[in-house]
Amino acid sequence: MQATAFDTPPWWQRVLPMFRGFDGPLLAAVLLLAGLGLTIMYSSGFDHGTRFVMHGRNMLLAAAIMFVVAQAPPQRLMRLAVPVYTAGVLLLVAVALFGITKKGAQRWLNVGVVIQPSEIMKIAVPLMLACWFQWRQGQGRSRAVDFAGAFALLAVPVALIMKQPDLGTALLVMASGLAEIFFAGLPWRWVLPPVALALAGVAGIVFFGDELCADGVDWHVLREYQRQRVCTLLDPMRDPLGKGFHILQAMIAIGSGGLHGKGFMQGTQTHLEFIPERTTDFIFAAFSEEFGLAGNLLLIFGFWCLVLRALALSAVAPTLFSRLLAAAVSTIFFAYAFVNIGMVSGVLPVVGVPLPFISYGGTAMVTLGVALGILMSVSRARWLAEQQRKALLA
Repeated sequence: MQATAFDTPPWWQRVLPMFRGFDGPLLAAVLLLAGLGLTIMYSSGFDHGTRFVMHGRNMLLAAAIMFVVAQAPPQRLMRLAVPVYTAGVLLLVAVALFGITKKGAQRWLNVGVVIQPSEIMKIAVPLMLACWFQWRQGQGRSRAVDFAGAFALLAVPVALIMKQPDLGTALLVMASGLAEIFFAGLPWRWVLPPVALALAGVAGIVFFGDELCADGVDWHVLREYQRQRVCTLLDPMRDPLGKGFHILQAMIAIGSGGLHGKGFMQGTQTHLEFIPERTTDFIFAAFSEEFGLAGNLLLIFGFWCLVLRALALSAVAPTLFSRLLAAAVSTIFFAYAFVNIGMVSGVLPVVGVPLPFISYGGTAMVTLGVALGILMSVSRARWLAEQQRKALLA
């Protein structure tokens, strides 16, 4: 039978083009991390009943969000930069004025449902900065003005988030923003002095930690609980049953995992509930206990592939906006993993940063879904451009 103009192709033929241009290596790295995340969530969240099911649901939600965002070309994402950034800043101001306070932190806002506006800025800031540099490209104006404007766009949300206070989210937003400014061509002579100053400050804290952590000493730039976190990092045994309990139990779990780990569902520190927040911020300790160094290397390999592939997509992106946006997203994934693994291992102070695709949390998973969608959008745009070029040459 001959096909007519009114014949409708099967649904899978209509849906298949939407997946063309998706980056295979990036998707493979995400699937590896998602599989590891579901495995350890089943074990560490075994006593939480629905944690495993909810974690899987959150992953499906993130996948759906990734698919939707990937359909939007980078040019359309650029048009969203200013309204999304403006809305995010206004919501942060609203949080400062009449936000909801929990456990001493004013981070949430009730708009019919309770939301955390700082999460929006993890995506809004990279979008806005990439749009800013794209707009400034070819303007023929001073590069100093370009970078001054970028720093101002970054400083406003970071300051509002720090005021809540939310040090973990502020660090993630600042890291992605600074990386984006650096990739935009920030001169080394502007980079080295603050880096040297920061290293000098860290060295001073390490060498004079006993004096700085003595009772009654005020650090001025940090709140008291933030100072205590730094002091606990330097010496967890200062308060082993109080402020140092989290990090000590995490380190015990990581060390007891050895080379191959105790085995799936066999983690004693995990199932006897010695590890605090074992399904969220400290899930890396549970993972290390059950799968050991071998499992950790596989996990780090997954993150390494994810970040490296995101940087590769950035390097071949066709526009400045796409390049900077993909580079910022790669920094987000790196910062998430580096800060979480570092704090659980006792290398960095404890901050509320989840481990991507591993830790339980719906809001963070939505953010990750949007970030992956941006990378897939950049990949699809490059693939479509190559297809058009091949069609013209044919």
